Amino acid sequence: MILRVKFNKKNYLKYIGHLDLLRLFQRSFSRAAIPVKFSEGFNPHPRFSIASPLSLGIESEEEYMDIEMAERIEAEEFIRRMNQVLPKDIQILEAVYPEDKRSISSLITWALYEIRFATKVDMDLDEAKRIINSWLEREEIIISRLRKKGRKRVMKEENIRPLIGHLDVKGKEGDEIVLQALMKVGEGGNLRPFDFINALNEAEELQMDLDSVLIKRQSLYIGDGEEIYRPVK
Repeated sequence: MILRVKFNKKNYLKYIGHLDLLRLFQRSFSRAAIPVKFSEGFNPHPRFSIASPLSLGIESEEEYMDIEMAERIEAEEFIRRMNQVLPKDIQILEAVYPEDKRSISSLITWALYEIRFATKVDMDLDEAKRIINSWLEREEIIISRLRKKGRKRVMKEENIRPLIGHLDVKGKEGDEIVLQALMKVGEGGNLRPFDFINALNEAEELQMDLDSVLIKRQSLYIGDGEEIYRPVK
């Protein structure tokens, strides 16, 4: 049986890489006496997977994982036990036994990010909105990315415009411009937020200060036609 779990990753723990995060959860399952199902073979390990792993340095309010359970325990008991042993900046928020048995990694199609940055010149909010909306109206937004081709890695151009669901300029707080961006993730296309930032920075009028950029993932969504919804409601 699958337990679907929502958790966060905040503050300095945003600098924990994906492999270290997997090890943290493995140790926490053991310390919390969670009846997780193990793989077979010479090196058995807990069977669980995290959807759309975060890039290093990005904070998140909502991440998701599927855990194969050897026996059923109440979701509330799972949350209680895990939060007793996890660091305070990684906590379990919700857990459910889903009716949909497809893996969480195959279901996730969109990620919502909050992006904050300062500009090298003083700029009011209306001017920032004008520049960003003009950039978004382009039919194509081209970036160059390294792709595997056999054993080699080659630079390939890619149009990321279809990977941007929406982009809202939410406001200005002090020197920071605050954006909210919905981006594609998963098997149907994946836009990394740092690639998005680098592409937006090519709108030269904006004059972004790249050292000031802060990124937070606010949620992940399942897409069903024109509707999107959270994996754990």
